[in-house]
Amino acid sequence: MTKNLLGALAVTTVLSPVAALAQTEVQFWHAFTGRLGELVTAQVEEFNASQSDYVVVESHKGNYSETLNAGIAAFRASEQPHILMVFEVGTATMMSAAGAVRPVYEVMAESGASFDPDAYIGSVKGYYTTTDGDMLSLPFNSSTPVLWVNRDAMTAAGVDPDTDLSTWENVGAVLDQLKAGGEECPLVTAWQSWIHLENFSAYHDVPFASQDNGFAGLDTELMLNGPAQVAHLTAMGDWAKDGKFIYTGRRNEGGANFRAGECALFTESSAGYAGISSEAEFEFDVRPLPYWEAVASEPQNTIIGGASLWVMEGHEADEYKGVGEFLSFLSSSDVQAAWHQNTGYLPITSEAGDATRAAGFYDENPGTDIAVIQMTAKEPTANSKGLRLGSFDQIRGIIDEELEAVWAGDKTAQEAMDSAKERGDALLRRFESANQ
Repeated sequence: MTKNLLGALAVTTVLSPVAALAQTEVQFWHAFTGRLGELVTAQVEEFNASQSDYVVVESHKGNYSETLNAGIAAFRASEQPHILMVFEVGTATMMSAAGAVRPVYEVMAESGASFDPDAYIGSVKGYYTTTDGDMLSLPFNSSTPVLWVNRDAMTAAGVDPDTDLSTWENVGAVLDQLKAGGEECPLVTAWQSWIHLENFSAYHDVPFASQDNGFAGLDTELMLNGPAQVAHLTAMGDWAKDGKFIYTGRRNEGGANFRAGECALFTESSAGYAGISSEAEFEFDVRPLPYWEAVASEPQNTIIGGASLWVMEGHEADEYKGVGEFLSFLSSSDVQAAWHQNTGYLPITSEAGDATRAAGFYDENPGTDIAVIQMTAKEPTANSKGLRLGSFDQIRGIIDEELEAVWAGDKTAQEAMDSAKERGDALLRRFESANQ
């Protein structure tokens, strides 16, 4: 989806007027199923019941990639929704989509809905704003990776479940103990590129890409083949060979294994809380994401995953007023605090986080504040602000292929990351050329 293509399509996007309804309809497309899908439905129902002017209709459109592709196809057919959920790696693509999206700051100003951009926590807001600080999309479900611990599995293998797992050096020693104790799945992961390359780089304050990870310009190149990343992936490759790291898939396939009690350690999004807390029949902990002491004396900060809500062009003024009211509702302190507590996603506003702490939620649910601490304890650096790379969904696919070659023992980590850089840089050059 290039700027030129979308610009050409923009002239066809004005929808035909529909017969007036008692309530103005707002279409909201998202990527959530399961417990998260239920919670989104509950939010929509609460908003619809809170007023009589608008009705939000939510629709699940597949996983993150499928939802983005559905939005692109709908735009081309002039059937786009008002609000489209787009995962964080699609941010650069959406920013370049002139004529297809309407910036959130403009929608909120024109609708008159309550909106204070300074209310959003900086580590989240910065990902979705221009260099001038204007918010382009609304942060919605922002997460960061943590380490989940199956305490029962640790105990069964003869390992102290309270052992220090703050460093990968310590984790490596524990994996040896778990394997020796009969554990068949010592470590599993979700979202391997996001956690073990993208967040790994930020957490150790090393670049994932040049030009401030893409924030400073389109002429960026991947730097994921540096010594720190290669050393980490080499260790994981060795663990895979020894049966200490079990690879289950590119997305969150490993979540089912962990929730079923089949694995001892799990690197996953903080948003795993929704499913783990409702399904796990074992004692579990949430711990900080480990770091390598050999690389950094202390960790920097992790970066966000998840998605934001983009407003699509081509609708009527009264419909955008409804969009503004709904986005304002989603950002309200009560709604955000409940969302954070039920899902493990970050509270996107400081007020929601303060309300959660004041209510005693963190005291009653130890570890649920770890994601917030990881994201906010340090001021982000150029290496840890986040990633803004074109064609990043496709680049992640390349990275996944190369990581699978490492886990299978078909390539060294250096060979795989050198290949990922070469292949990924070719996509970045194409994106740069199409959006200059």
